[in-house]
Order: sequence, then structure tokens, then C-alpha cells
Amino acid sequence: MTDVYEWLDRAMQTIHQANWYRSTKVITSRAGSTATVAGQEMLMFASNNYLGLAGDRRLIDAAIEATQKYGTGSTGSRLVSGHLDLHEELEYSIAQLKQTEAALVFSSGYLANLGSIASLVGTRDLILSDAYNHACLKHGAVLSEAKVVEFAHASSDDLAAKLQQHRHQYRRCLIATDTVFSMDGDLCPLREIMALADVHDCMVLVDEAHGTGVFGASGAGVVSAVGIDRPLIQVGTLSKALGSLGGYVAGSAKLIDFLRNRASSWIYTTGLSPADTAAAVAAVSIVQSEPQRRDRLWQNVENLRQALALSSIDTFPTASPIVAVKVGDTSKTLSIVRSLQSQGIFAPAIRPPTVPTARIRLTPIATHTDAQIQTLVTCLKNAILDCK
Repeated sequence: MTDVYEWLDRAMQTIHQANWYRSTKVITSRAGSTATVAGQEMLMFASNNYLGLAGDRRLIDAAIEATQKYGTGSTGSRLVSGHLDLHEELEYSIAQLKQTEAALVFSSGYLANLGSIASLVGTRDLILSDAYNHACLKHGAVLSEAKVVEFAHASSDDLAAKLQQHRHQYRRCLIATDTVFSMDGDLCPLREIMALADVHDCMVLVDEAHGTGVFGASGAGVVSAVGIDRPLIQVGTLSKALGSLGGYVAGSAKLIDFLRNRASSWIYTTGLSPADTAAAVAAVSIVQSEPQRRDRLWQNVENLRQALALSSIDTFPTASPIVAVKVGDTSKTLSIVRSLQSQGIFAPAIRPPTVPTARIRLTPIATHTDAQIQTLVTCLKNAILDCK
């Protein structure tokens, strides 16, 4: 018989030859500033656990209490048997944090973007998408079957030109962008985007995955931090600064009611588990009541940037806790990462096709100490020298 899966061997060979092969690293410890990775104790600089909440005892206790009360799963879709009072509590908390009329919780941030975009626009419509948008924004755009036009990364000038060229040909238009770009750490020009949306009669959807909990006086995100008070669609995740799992959409009451009835990735999937939901409720409360966590995070970010600059280690421009070290060559990047691991530092190599050029992505968190950050920089400097 013909082996119809033989092509997989050739495909994997190509992946290996291109240095694109990836594999998982087994972690056997609680989330925090350190981790036990494949049996080795390491400093963790690969986590999106920006505020250190994923290992916070209060989130753990909330998850345990919810599991004891409701069980381990919500057992069905939210429109059938899976709608808990906990889900309503979380949605109310998110709406309060975001200062929106309502919110809707999905089982992941990926599903929130897929369902929202595919519901809001269709074959007669246009999507303007930042070239560096996360895959879930791009995949949601494809799923919608709308016309998709990319504009140059973070370029309001190119967005304006693309709107001028294409907007008049379509019924509705959605501008979609990350607020914080996860691989470079830079921000979108949100004020300029909103101004263009007003001129060209566009909806705006922003992904606050790496902004929620981190930016703004109350941790509401980039939208709040830059003072946007006009209607827009805010999507985000509960799995990064909020230390849990799931996603959300926040916006007007009519938007949320529409998504409850049209977003397939919400309608046809099991509701978020009680443990994850309760942990997220606890996290939102902590984000609002403990601004010192954000203060400490930003101090750690500044300490890291200064230490890297003093060591003449070049980084991409960043306005967030994501600090990407420029390397360029994929083989060299992998060698540096292996050297870091041997020195007890867990930091990931990010390479094509995920990004145009290879880099090492560093993410300090609020619970790192000054000494741990200095250790990272010293080890990174040694690793770069070793790989020259």
C-alpha cells in the first residue's frame, strides 16, 4: 500500500534544514521568576506572567474553591448548560476594568479574535490589518472571508493611504491591530488609528493581550493609557498578566449581545472552567488594587534596558516589558540560547517564520529581583561572546 503520510518525512526534513524545528521544554514547578526546566533550576525570562500572578496563592485558592463548588468543568457551551454565575462575575469585572458597557468571556484569546472578526465582517467588507498582527487576528480575517489588506507595521501613513485606496469599495471596514506587538514589544499608533477610523467610518478592533494588566493607571491596558474614550472593540487574554486562561471581548452592550448570538467560537465551545474563571476574577481584583505590582514590573523593565545598554547589547526599540535582543542569524541565536540554558537562564529564541529576523525575547516580571536581572545580563553577555 502507498504510504499517504510519507510527505510528512520530507516536510520535517525541510523544517530541520531551515532551523525552524521546535520542541517543548518540560517545566515541573510553579510559575514564577524561577522554574525547573527538564530537571534544571533556571531563572525564567520566557514567561508572559508579567505581574507574577500565575503563581499567586490568592489565585490558586480561588481556583481550588471554585473547583470544590462547581467541579472541574463547566460541562457544556454557555448557551446550553455551561453558563455559570462565575462567568457573569468575571465579565462584569472585565467590563469594570475596561470601563466598557459589557464584556464576553471566551475559552481562549485566540477564540475571542476568531469569533469576533468573523462575526463583524463578511464577503462585502474590508479589513485593514497591521502586517505584524498576531496569527489569531490574521486567521480571524481569513475566516471572515472579507477582503484583507495589510498596512505597513505601525504606519498610520500607510494605513491612511490604504483606506483612501480601498475603503469606498466596501460596505463595512474593520481596522485590526495589536496594541502591544508580542515579538518586538512596540506599540501601535492608536490615537492616529482612531482618528483615521473616524474619518473613514471604520470599526476598530484592538488586541490587548500584552497590554491588559500592564498599561494604564488601573491596569486596563493601552486603550486606557493613551486616553481613548471613543467606542472600539477590545479583545484580550486572561493567560498573561492575569495569570489564568481564557479570552474576552469588551465593548458596547449591543456589540456583546451580537457576539453572543453570532460568534461561533463562543457559541459552539465549552465554557471556561470554574477554576480558570475564578482565578481570573481574583486576578482582575488584584490588578486594580495593587498598582505597586505594575510599578515594580516597570522598574524591572527599566533596570534590564539600562543593564543591556551598559553591556552594549543591542535590542529592538520597545515601549513594553517585551525586550527583544537583536541577533539576526538563526544558528547563532540558537547557540546563544543553548549557552544561556547551560548558565541557568531560560530565554527563548524567536526565529523565522514567526519573525523576519531571529532574536532572543526577554520578559522580566514583577517578582524578579535586581540581582536576577543582573545575572541574566551577565550570562547573556558571556553567551554572546562565546558564540562570536
